Amino acid sequence: MRVLVVTAGSVGDVMPYTGLGVRLREAGHEVVLATHAGFETLVLSRGLGFRSLPVDPRAQLASACGQQLARAGTGPRALAPLVRMAREIVPELGRGVLASVEQGADVVLLSTSVARLGHLVTRALEVPSMGVYVQPWAPTGDFRSALFGGGRSMGRWGNRASSRAVLALSDRVYAAGIRELRSRLGLARDADCSSLRRERGPWPVNYAYSPTVLPRPADWPPTAQVTGYLWPARPEGWCPEAKLTAFLESGPPPVFIGFGSVVADPDRLSRIAVQALRAAGVRGVVQAGWSRLLACGDDVLTIDEVPHDWLFPRMSALVHAAGAGTTAAGLRAGVPAVPVPVQLDQPFWAERLTALGVSPGPVPFRRLTAERLGAAIRRTVTDPRYRMRARQVARRIATEDGAGRVVAAVQHL
Repeated sequence: MRVLVVTAGSVGDVMPYTGLGVRLREAGHEVVLATHAGFETLVLSRGLGFRSLPVDPRAQLASACGQQLARAGTGPRALAPLVRMAREIVPELGRGVLASVEQGADVVLLSTSVARLGHLVTRALEVPSMGVYVQPWAPTGDFRSALFGGGRSMGRWGNRASSRAVLALSDRVYAAGIRELRSRLGLARDADCSSLRRERGPWPVNYAYSPTVLPRPADWPPTAQVTGYLWPARPEGWCPEAKLTAFLESGPPPVFIGFGSVVADPDRLSRIAVQALRAAGVRGVVQAGWSRLLACGDDVLTIDEVPHDWLFPRMSALVHAAGAGTTAAGLRAGVPAVPVPVQLDQPFWAERLTALGVSPGPVPFRRLTAERLGAAIRRTVTDPRYRMRARQVARRIATEDGAGRVVAAVQHL
């Protein structure tokens, strides 16, 4: 079959689907990944086909609205800048999704960020589709919406209400793009269903995270299944740089610090990283990321992108923003974490790391200082309970095969 995977967002919204694409290709399918133009090399280097979607997510996060979103963090305060930013790009993104599907596919897999648009397009063009999400989305009484961040349960009624509110808001955010797609496709006004009806209805969704980390709620519909994580594929022929291997061999396992797709003040973040590592008395590997961090010294090394499945097992602890993908990679490696959540679903995953016992607790980005981060790192690397628990969780995750279950679902579909 010709399988088209469509996703939009940051690095963490793209990388898991490269691993799924490789598994689908190994199963005999022809796989194309449609995402932003800036990820073309990343996709092609994994041996997958590529179709371009509009919008530059890095530029969006660096914009005034994107910086306001980072300052707001999560929960209701973050929804206003998120809505403003999304409304500007949704119509253009919708045109890109339509163009990608029109180029041909037998099956379409949609991430959370494009599901509202892609569901309408695939129904109109009569192409089978399903969701493959890396965050929980359907309402449940078990936990509050991931976009409401961490914190205490709101009760079963309140938890469901928080997710319903987010789904209703997403319909408003995507409304202009949906109207334009209906017009282009010649569809009636009632041709598409609401997000709540879609997520609670017969449309299949595979949630690509570990049931060990977040068990499947019993009140979800049977079409919503938790499959296990999707692991990013390495670039074909990849090998580590000599300076990285030399640094790792020159002393005890360092602490990783990286904020991935977060766009923030690089000088401040770099300074905090170095001061925190030295206050904790540990060596460090700092990933430049989209903020382009730069840390120098005999006890710290700055790197660009390195496959997490290779790098993380060589670390003593991980400091990261707790995005879904980096959280997964750290749990797979069996390494304790210091989450520094910034926005959207990151506080939700930071809370899960704490609840699992692999972290002493988050250091929220808005309150980040070298003193707080250094103390958290020191506690994480000196208390053996966090590493012990991280290894236990890693052993359970190793028994799961998220990509295999999605491949089977595709073949069934």
